[in-house]
Amino acid sequence: QVQPVESGGGLVQAGGSLRLSCAASGRMFSIYLMGWYRQAPGKERELVASFSSGGRTNYADSVKGRFTISKDNAKNTVYLQMNTLKPEDTAVYYCNSVDLKYYWGQGTQVTVSS
Repeated sequence: QVQPVESGGGLVQAGGSLRLSCAASGRMFSIYLMGWYRQAPGKERELVASFSSGGRTNYADSVKGRFTISKDNAKNTVYLQMNTLKPEDTAVYYCNSVDLKYYWGQGTQVTVSS
């Protein structure tokens, strides 16, 4: 088991954009169905974007149309492009496979100011 390393978070104004990156080692990365999760203060961790079989992508209703997940298997990296950010997107963002093959990493903090 390894920990992914998330990066790219920061403080942004509402309406802004951020691109998160997650690097995970291991030769199984290319076949894992990866996802991005987030946890806001006082709330449970939730899956906001993920891959499913056949290369399809899935999004939580709260981020649909604003977030885009992508993956570069050659770099063992998964990305989350976040546009039109809202204050309610403020959270720590994590990546993992949809069946939690990895230990949880440190995450990356995203703070959206109004």
